[in-house]
Amino acid sequence: MHRWQKNRKFLWLMMKPEIREVLQMMLSSEGYEITEACNAQEAVEKASGKDLVILDIMMPGESGIAACTKIREKNNVPILFLTAKSGEHDKVLGFSAGGDDYLVKPFSYMELLSRVKALIRRYKVYQKQEEKEEELVCYRDITIDPDLQTVQAAGEKIALTEMEYQILLLLISHPRKVFSVKEIYELVWKEEFLPNSGNTVMVHIRNIRRKLEKKGESYIQNIWGRGYCVN
Repeated sequence: MHRWQKNRKFLWLMMKPEIREVLQMMLSSEGYEITEACNAQEAVEKASGKDLVILDIMMPGESGIAACTKIREKNNVPILFLTAKSGEHDKVLGFSAGGDDYLVKPFSYMELLSRVKALIRRYKVYQKQEEKEEELVCYRDITIDPDLQTVQAAGEKIALTEMEYQILLLLISHPRKVFSVKEIYELVWKEEFLPNSGNTVMVHIRNIRRKLEKKGESYIQNIWGRGYCVN
């Protein structure tokens, strides 16, 4: 039951024990793991690694607004304000501090649960997009997706053979580094370099250039007597 929600980690900061107990029972039954903090400083310290933070604005010591601001300085975890303060000014302060949602007491538990699920779902999608962007290999207007083994130049998909793709990935992963023909062959083909291997590399690079440089852009440079690099 609720398998997709397992290991979702919360930090919440609530003042009234009766509300805290009801929320813990409700969210725990949905498969969420709960961590509590009793003040703003503890909330900031414990927010790392959580999937959602639930804050009240009215807290002992520093306010939930201050806690939200400090949490935002360190990570992008979703923050939901759950508070009795219903004024427009309070909501503006909450969102300006970095809050993602704002729910006023008294509230419907079904509405809270729906908002919790929506915030976590969007956060997971955002995380995947960030990871995906980090995985892409980019140089000038060339983008390589190592997972899909696709290449785009100026937004246009370029069809490369497996070896052409591997050569281009090697060069673009090391901008301006000059690779000798021998190095390219042994790194890409993973075989010992033989007398005719140089011709094989040069033919593949010529094909890559032809496919990439249709619009007059020059990407791969031949450094005389040394090898090739992307410029």
